[in-house]
Formats: sequence, C-alpha cells, structure tokens
Amino acid sequence: MSAKRLLPVLLAGLLSTGVAADDDGLDDLFDLGGEGGAAGEGPRVGGYAEFGGAYTWPDEAHWSKLRARVELGVSGRLGERSRYKLSARGDVDAAYDLEDGHYGRQVRRDQRAGFMIREAYADFGAGEWEFRVGRQHVVWGEMVGLFFADVVSARDLREFYLPEFEAMRTPQWAARAEYFGGGTHFELLWIPLPSYDEIGKPGADFYPFPVPEGTRVRERKPSSSLSNTNWGVRVSRLIDGWDLSAFHYQSRDVSPTLYRLGPALAPTLELRHDRIRQTGFTLSKDLGSVVLKGEAVHTHGRSFASTDPLARYGLKRSDTVDYVVGVDLPVRDLWRFNLQYYARVFNDHDRWLPNDSHERGMTFLVNRKLGEDFEIELLYVSSLNRSDYMLRPKLVWRITPEWRGQFGADIFGGRKDGVFGRHDASDRVYVEFRRWF
Repeated sequence: MSAKRLLPVLLAGLLSTGVAADDDGLDDLFDLGGEGGAAGEGPRVGGYAEFGGAYTWPDEAHWSKLRARVELGVSGRLGERSRYKLSARGDVDAAYDLEDGHYGRQVRRDQRAGFMIREAYADFGAGEWEFRVGRQHVVWGEMVGLFFADVVSARDLREFYLPEFEAMRTPQWAARAEYFGGGTHFELLWIPLPSYDEIGKPGADFYPFPVPEGTRVRERKPSSSLSNTNWGVRVSRLIDGWDLSAFHYQSRDVSPTLYRLGPALAPTLELRHDRIRQTGFTLSKDLGSVVLKGEAVHTHGRSFASTDPLARYGLKRSDTVDYVVGVDLPVRDLWRFNLQYYARVFNDHDRWLPNDSHERGMTFLVNRKLGEDFEIELLYVSSLNRSDYMLRPKLVWRITPEWRGQFGADIFGGRKDGVFGRHDASDRVYVEFRRWF
C-alpha cells in the first residue's frame, strides 16, 4: 500500500481513539510497580497515535514531513516477580510521495515508511538482583538537547536531534542484570545483537556527511560474531546528596564513520562501525531550588575525517573527552531555566583535523507556563568556537489529558562546516498532534 493510501488509515485511527491516558505516554501505561499490577492481572494495552507535518522553506521550499505514526504496546505480569512488555511502532510519511521531485529515489525509499519493534522483554527477580532479557531501552545519561553519557542507545538521526529523545532512541537486544542493595545500584549489560544509528541516505535533509545527493554509500554492518557483541558495567551510589555513577562500555560504535577506499580521485565510500571503549561518569545534586548535573565520557578508538592527503581512508584516529555541566532552575512553578556548557577535547589533535583541539559550546533553554493548557519554550544551542547555532522556539498546547499539540520552528545558522550550520538549508516550521490511549 502506498504512503498516500496508508496516511488516511492512520489518521482515522488517530481521530477515533477513545481510551484515555495521561500525557506521560507509554512509560506510565506500562508501570506495573507499586500496589497495582498483582500477579495474574490481565494484560494492559496502551500507546499513542500522532500526526506531524513540517515545511522547509529556505531555497526550494517543500514539505519535509507529513507523517502519521502509531505506537502500540501490551504489558502484564507472569508471576510475583516477573513481567513482560511488548511494543511496536509503525509510520508512513506522505511527504516523500508528494515531493518526489525534490527527494531522490533512495531517500524516498528509506524514509516514506517504517516499522520497528520498540520493546520486547521479560523481567524477573532473584533476591536483590533484577534481570531483564530482550529488546529494551538502556539510558545511562540525559542532558538537554544533546547526547553525552547516553552511550548505549542507538538513535534515529534522520531528523537530526529535533524529535523528543524518547522517540529518537532505538532499543537494544540485551541481557541486563541489576543489583540493588545498601544504597548501591550495580548493573551488568551484554548486547549480543547491537542496533546502530539510522542516518538516512545522501540527499536527505539531515544526512551527516558532505556527499552529493545520489552518491552510492554502502554500509558495512558488523557480523553477528561474539567479537562484535557489546558489553558494559555501571555502578551508582548516593553519597551526601550527590547522585554519582561511573561506567565502562565496550562496543561497536553506534555512530558510523565514513571510510574512503581506493583511489583518491574516485574513492568508494563505506560506512563502518569502529570498535571503541568508553569510560565515563554522571553526577547530579540538588542545591536548594537549583539542580546541578554533569556528564563526562572518554572514548578510545574512534576515527575522524581528516584533510591530510596521506591519511589512510581519509581518517585520523584520536581519543576524545566529551563533558557537559548544567544547572536547572525552576521559578515559582511558572518558569524553568536551563544552562549548559559542553566541550569535546581531542587528545591527538593535529592541523589536518577540521576542528579545534578543544571544541566548546553552550545550550540555553527557557520554558514558561501560560495557565493550565499552554507553555512556550525556547532552546538555543551554539558553538563557542565559531558561528554555528540552532534555535528552536515552540508552543505546547495541552488540549485535553489525552491530546497534545505542538507548534514550532527549527532554525540553523553559521558556517557550512559547522554541526548546525551545515543544515542551514533545512530550516523548517512544524506542527504535531498526539493522542494517547
């Protein structure tokens, strides 16, 4: 069935849904803890339906999103200390049929429709240990606007970092063991079948590499051998009001690296996932009305694009340290201010790398409630090394407890080689309506 035919079907489901839920989404619907959810309780079903549209206006104006999406899940108990959860998501985007003159064939084929098993796991406990086996989210850190210590999750980056993080994250097929005791949380993780970032195809609005539309770029996914599995360990503890955690994670990088193979004048382009090691920590602390948060990650084994004509595969390997510190300040339950400083340090920097040895940036978010139903928000993210920024104003309308509307704009600017400035031609306005059920 084409996207044009599927779109009305999904919209009909969006408008006809009649079971109420709050706007915290699937997480609350599937929370079986507390006094509810006794053993033998029947399965619980919930999810959401959503329509989102975006219009990109610079240069050749066009619809860049006309997407209907449905996510549905079921969860229940299998016994006193065991439970399960299964959820899946499907979507179809009519923009890639409507704008077939703007997008190339491989972009349209990649982004016009999709289906994903979001979560499919079983939980069970033994003593002070809890175990989860199956497809699951593993979130080790979360800051505003960008990813730092959240090293396990793969992401759908075909809309850059614009969607909500919950929607961007791609779960992993994993086995996880967690220990709770004496104020310490200890976590062991093994991922036998890793998922990787979805970045789209050349010619898409937010393709991350500077290659012309229609260029053939093949992706070399790691084999399913034991050597390509991922594993990690994490420990957390609350000490004098400081929530501290440290982790070590060895994996195939969820982000691909672009290799240039063969002759320099006519190279073969191939995406590969380097074997990397990441060690880091997170912290948070309530300081009265202010919340202080920070994350830092050292990465070994990752390669970066180099302009050195003698560089093998057009790449230069360098260890990096990424860190961020931020403060979150609510004011009278009406305002919320968030300020973050972040940086990446290249330990093996040389003059052929197109970035500085110490790349710095900042984010600023302000949110204001307007009564019970509306709130306005502005997020600004900018490099401190050069002109390179992203500006995101939006209005949120809580229509009913089951309905939410969002209206906003995503604006990019700065140098063409900047993280944000390269997407200057992808400025857009958007609207989104979501219905939980």
